[in-house]
Amino acid sequence: MTELKETVLPEMENEGKDMVENEIPVESGTALPADNESDEVNDMTDSLQEESDMASESDEPSADIETEEVKPNLSRQQIVERLETLINSSVEEVKDEIEYLKQCYYKLRKQEVESEKARHNADTQDDADTEFVPASDVFEERLKNALQVYKEKKARFLAELEELRAKNLERKQAILDEMSKIINDSDNINKRYNEFQQLQQTFKEITDIPASAVNQMWKNFQHSVEQFYDMLKINKELRDYDFKKNLEQKTTICKAAEALTESDDIIAAFKELQHLHDEWRNIGPVERDLREQIWNRFKDASTVISKRYQAHFEAIKEKEKENEEAKIKLCEKVEGIATDELKSFQSWEDKTKEIVDIQAEWKQIGYTSRKKSSQLYERFRNACDIFFKKKSEYYKTVKSEFAKNLEQKRALCEKAEEMKESTEWQKTTEKYIALQKEWKTVGAVPRKYSDALWKRFISACDYFFERKAKETAGQMEIEKSNLAAKQAIIEKILAIDTDMEGKEAEAELRSLIAEWNNIGFVPFKEKDKLNKAFKAALDKQFEKFNIQNRNARLSAFASTIKDISGGNGSKLHSERDRLLRTYDRMKAELQTYENNMGFFSISSKQGNNIVKEIERKIKKLKDDMQLVIQKIEMIDENMK
Repeated sequence: MTELKETVLPEMENEGKDMVENEIPVESGTALPADNESDEVNDMTDSLQEESDMASESDEPSADIETEEVKPNLSRQQIVERLETLINSSVEEVKDEIEYLKQCYYKLRKQEVESEKARHNADTQDDADTEFVPASDVFEERLKNALQVYKEKKARFLAELEELRAKNLERKQAILDEMSKIINDSDNINKRYNEFQQLQQTFKEITDIPASAVNQMWKNFQHSVEQFYDMLKINKELRDYDFKKNLEQKTTICKAAEALTESDDIIAAFKELQHLHDEWRNIGPVERDLREQIWNRFKDASTVISKRYQAHFEAIKEKEKENEEAKIKLCEKVEGIATDELKSFQSWEDKTKEIVDIQAEWKQIGYTSRKKSSQLYERFRNACDIFFKKKSEYYKTVKSEFAKNLEQKRALCEKAEEMKESTEWQKTTEKYIALQKEWKTVGAVPRKYSDALWKRFISACDYFFERKAKETAGQMEIEKSNLAAKQAIIEKILAIDTDMEGKEAEAELRSLIAEWNNIGFVPFKEKDKLNKAFKAALDKQFEKFNIQNRNARLSAFASTIKDISGGNGSKLHSERDRLLRTYDRMKAELQTYENNMGFFSISSKQGNNIVKEIERKIKKLKDDMQLVIQKIEMIDENMK
């Protein structure tokens, strides 16, 4: 962003305050122009910006050491070594870098102490009396020595600068004394006109003086100029001609400034305004009655341009802030992509397209502030690079997995084709179902093989099931009939009258269980759902009539075994393994309850109630475990 250039504006005394409020800057060390008319000089502004180079400096870190500008990339040792090198250079050339390095050093030292303190607190968290004492700083003495040398060197530099300014002040005072001599030599004042002009020029060329003396020295100079022109007896026609000529020139400058207020190029307009102010300073006075009017005209145009210039950069800053927020959101969007969840080519391609769209959106966003631009771009590029690197790694991995999956699916096709002529309908059906489940677990294959392999596999499956459907059409009708019969039994179980006695209800339930067990197979897809509904209905009625239902549940389980065996022991093995796992879980739970019994006090009524509840749960667990053992024994009998 372009920085504001400081500029001197000559102005009337009664308008000095207005120009400060309108923020017209003044360039430090620049002398104001001398007009050729004594009365106008008194109305000039005396606002000059004081220099601030003499500000004292401490060896300790400044208060803004934690600002975002301090981003050290050197170690403390490297900083000290760099400082020891820099102090041999010119103070004016290295002062900013030395201040920066000093802040970096104390930032690093602060981080180190905080880290040590955190470790100390973690190690001594149980010992509150242990006081944290940071480790000694082996480089701080070298740092302070280097900064002391620099401070002394800077002090000498500032002293020399002040000495130079003092000499310039003496020279300017000497010029004022010479001008006073000319003014007092009233007899030869006309002859010494050129000499006086030369003294004015020399006075202007001497610019660097102590800031505290700038305003007073300038007022003294203007006062001398006023006295000279008051005493100078020049031809009135020449004087009027000069006033007219100066008015024309200043009017032209006013018109030029007013035209700049309409310019679309605000920056160029402001720069051109600086040139117009330079021209204004070099033009002499106008008639007294017109001085304030012409100056106000020029000042008003200058104020408009300056305000537009300030507003322009405020708008740029606001837009840069909006752009920064937009780019941060894009960074977060890319960084938030969960690549671990991308398990297919299509998902990677979809995300790739999303990344490309985000990159295009990034390009459409305008500039951000200079200090944030590189940082944001590096963050965005790094996030994109990580994504595409992971994508490349995924494609390499998937390529080998595709080859492996291709072989597995070809093997499954061969198995399906080998069994398609089988007449062992139940056994082969289970094998086909197992093949289909295994097919789903196998990952993707190259697209050029995918459709052909699937058609090959499903064709073999369809061929077998079509044959089975033709051969078992009658059996299916029987299974449907059995399904309706078993559903009716479930309804009968749920409909047992609540007014019935417990023994009578138990007899009715056992009769229905026996009837259930005598019914044959039901459709395979309905089997598990039906058995679950049957068991739920029994449990509900057993609980309602407070019937010990172990024998009944064993009877129901016998029917379940009959359904799941089907001449194939694989499902019986699976059921047996499931029951063993259930038994182990119950055993662990029983052990936990028994261990917890020792922790409860029965001295209180509440404690006694808790113990009774746990005892009830222990008894129920033992009964359930015995039932599981009996089911396992029943399966073992059927597997012999």
